[in-house]
Amino acid sequence: TWGAFAVIGFLSGVIRDKQPPQLLVEVQGVGYEIEAPMTTFYDLPEIGQPVKLFTHLSVREDAHTLYGFSKTSDRALFRNLIKVNGVGAKLALTILSGMDANNFAACVQAGDSAALVKLPGIGKKTAERLIIEMRDRITETSLGPVTTASGQTQVTANPVEEAVSALIALGYKAPDASRMVRGIDCQDLATEEIIRHALQGVVRS
Repeated sequence: TWGAFAVIGFLSGVIRDKQPPQLLVEVQGVGYEIEAPMTTFYDLPEIGQPVKLFTHLSVREDAHTLYGFSKTSDRALFRNLIKVNGVGAKLALTILSGMDANNFAACVQAGDSAALVKLPGIGKKTAERLIIEMRDRITETSLGPVTTASGQTQVTANPVEEAVSALIALGYKAPDASRMVRGIDCQDLATEEIIRHALQGVVRS
């Protein structure tokens, strides 16, 4: 079934669980575990609501991993990123969690390596390599038309703890993740909103 699924461009089902960077989508009685960047989590509806995600299946000898995106442009960027030497799927998700395809394109076109270095797992050499290798790929053709899925975020029971856990999963060290969240007024904020503010704070600093 995985071989057949690899040619399917999207999943349309119901969200059953959200634990950034992972979510569970039920499609006709089958639950698909999906990894997604925070740019996608920001667009997700509440648990129990219908959702459509554009997908990419990564097939390795030890694992088959399904990645989901709310925008076709983010999926296209993800696919281009994992082609860059030294950039795997986890780092690609981290990049897309810190900025969407349009913001990344702006960084590449401006040669702004400083903004990329602020993301976890990206050193100066990797940032420079991304700018060089991605510059020719960042076009309207390579990213494709921007199709989106809209919805609302959900207020969770322990959004602060979940936000810290998600930041750690994205590559930040535990003390740094805690510090990033402590600097935010988290009252009445959902997990995804806390993470959004934390990541925006890193990029702006």
